[in-house]
Parts: sequence; C-alpha cells; structure tokens
Amino acid sequence: MDPWLADPREPQELQEGEVKVTYMTHACMEVQLGQKRFMFDPWLIGPAFARGWWLVHEPPTDCLDRMCTADFIYISHMHSDHLSYPTLKVLSDRRPDAPIFVGDTSRPVFWLQSQVKLTNINVVPFGVWQNLDEHLRFMILMDGVHPEMDTCIILEYKDSWKAGFIKNERNKLLNYKAQLVKSLEPRIYCPFAGYFVEAHPSDRYIKDTNVKNKAEDLNALINKTAPDIKTWTPKPGAVLDLGLALKDPTNSAAITNPPANAKIYKDSWDFDLYVDELNSAIDSEIFRHRRWIQFYYTWAGFQNYNLVVRMIETDDDFEPIADGYDYLVDFMDLSYPAKRPDREHAYVEVKNRIGVMRSVVLYGRLWDDLYIGFQNRISRDPDVYHHKFWNHFQTELPFRKPDWDQFLQQVPAIEEPETQSSCKLS
Repeated sequence: MDPWLADPREPQELQEGEVKVTYMTHACMEVQLGQKRFMFDPWLIGPAFARGWWLVHEPPTDCLDRMCTADFIYISHMHSDHLSYPTLKVLSDRRPDAPIFVGDTSRPVFWLQSQVKLTNINVVPFGVWQNLDEHLRFMILMDGVHPEMDTCIILEYKDSWKAGFIKNERNKLLNYKAQLVKSLEPRIYCPFAGYFVEAHPSDRYIKDTNVKNKAEDLNALINKTAPDIKTWTPKPGAVLDLGLALKDPTNSAAITNPPANAKIYKDSWDFDLYVDELNSAIDSEIFRHRRWIQFYYTWAGFQNYNLVVRMIETDDDFEPIADGYDYLVDFMDLSYPAKRPDREHAYVEVKNRIGVMRSVVLYGRLWDDLYIGFQNRISRDPDVYHHKFWNHFQTELPFRKPDWDQFLQQVPAIEEPETQSSCKLS
C-alpha cells in the first residue's frame, strides 16, 4: 500500500481563504493551511552554485520577514538553489530555533551545518505521516530521480487537499512533462523551481546558449492536452486560494496577482558582495604550499579508477593564470605525475575559475558549485561521461572538510611557494 494511504481521515470541505499558496521565487512557496504557514525551499537572496545561478524573479519585499515568522520550513535537498546559505544566514540571525524539516537522505541536507547556526532541524523518516495539529499533517518521500539526496513532500489539510511538490528537471522535453501531468491528473498544476538566470556578465555565453523551457509554454501545452487541469504560472507575490480554485477552477477570484506596480523581474544583483567572498579563498595560506593538492585529493578519497584529470586554474574568461596551479591527478593510484602516463587511460581536462575552485577546496564543498554552476570548462578524451568520478565529487565527499590546520602543521613554516597565489579577479 502506498504510504500516504495509511491512516485515512474523514475529508472536510475547505472554506474560502483557508488554504492559500503564495509564490515567492524559484522553488520557494509559502503555503497557509488554516492558522499555520509553511515555507518551502527559501532561496531569497544571493546566488546559487557559487556564482553561477541568480534569481530571475524579485521576491516580495517582505519575503525574509515571512520566512522568519513561518511556523514550519521544508527544505527538499542540499542543492544551493533550495538550501540557500545566504538566505538561511538571515534566518539564523533572526530566529535560529525556527522549525525546519528535511528528509532522512543518505547525505544529510545540512551536512555543512557549520555555515549557519540553526538549532531546530528535524530529520524526518520517509513515508511516515507527521502530525502538526488536528487538521494538518505532512509526509516526506524519496525523490524518484535522485533518491539518495532529493525529496518531495505531501501536505494534507482536512484530508481535502493533498499537494505533492515535485521539481521538474529543466532538461526534460515539454511533451514529457505535459504527458506526466496528464497521467497524474492533478486538479491544479504549477511549474516552479526553474526561475534562475546566469546573470553575471562573465557568464553571458552560458545565458545565451542555455535556453530554458518557459512555464507559460508548458502550461499552454497542458491546457491543450488536458483541458480539465487548471494551470497556474505564478508571479512573485501571487496567491492561489485553494478553497475557491477546487470548488470552481474557472473562478478568476481564486488567483490574486501582485499589485500592478510590483517588481516582477530582478534587474540588479549584488555581484561584488558574493564574488568577493568566493575570491577571498584565493589568498588562503594553504595555497602557498603545493602539497595541498595531495592532501586534498587524499581527503576526497577517490581512486582505483583509470582516469587522469588535468586541473587548470583560470580567470573569469577561462584563460589559464600564469602563476596559478596546473596539475595532473592520476586516479588509478592517486598520484600526481608531471605528464600523462604511457598506459591507455581516459583523460579529462578541467579549467576552473580560481576563486570558485579554491573556495570549494578550502571549505570541502561538493563540486556542484563548479559543475552545475558553470564555473568550469571541460574537455574529454574519449568523449565519455565518467559518472563514477563526478558522482563521487558531487555527492560522496567526506562530511567534514579537510583539516587544513593539520596540513599547515605538517608543511614547513617557511616555504617558497611553487606558484604565486596572490591573484586578484575583478
């Protein structure tokens, strides 16, 4: 039996205004259920994936206040467009004991919890109802695509409304999505979690080439193939009244749009604030000592795989920095040869923006910041995707960051650096 069918309750009719869904931005929704308010995946300020993704929509001006006063916060997974540390730092400053719920994923959502001081994080087992009051309960389920790290949630209020918030991968075809929605037969469908832009000027090439499906196009296709399903393309601050919408999907009063003068799209971002923070890692003491390379990859723990990777530090335009690091790692035996080995092997060359790469190394972060954040350029010989390698560095790195204090105790106190590390990027 499907777990959400356990412990059924007698359904009750929803009243107007009793359940409201407010779209904030990207994957962030606020759901009012009776007297309680849920906030989902609050990415409200700053970039995601290092400096690669920036918000398209300008969230409501009171979004941070609403997050900090929410009764419950749900975070689906650890990717930084859902688990936003710039946003959560605001929460930790204002209300560190806010109730946060996450699924019991194999890699904990808050595995880097030291970045913020939150004291009320609740790890919830999958497939078990969590009762919040006499009318409201929720259940967290494993995601069907990435069960090791992603989740979805079912909310139930008075047993008259169940909503599964499932993120849509932007690389799926519109027809596939439309057929999926048609087969699931929801009463109401709202696409979200794809509202980001490669806004930094250095990423103009990615912005121009990484063409995304539009929510409006998807909803138009759903309306054509499944006309009985009500679709909603939200704007920041728009509110959907479930009580009205479920009674009469044609009722225009069910949706309240933001005021006419509300700002919908962002036209400025605090680039310098966040890029400078990343680039502050460039001058870390550890990078004065070439031995950091061996220390880091030993910590990472990936080997016995016939792959040689060349890592090159670059500027924002992916041009090699003359005094930056350029090195090989042979993952067959975790050695660092001066040239490629004579044996037959797969080869990958990775050019990384120096500030992002050094920040990833210094703080032991997953390589999502580099890979999903478009902060590197990759060439392969042969042109084969090495899932085992990328999966390790994107999901399986140790939970604790490298012990750089120990490293600095091991290297000589004074050592002429083999590469200059005082690079400055604009």
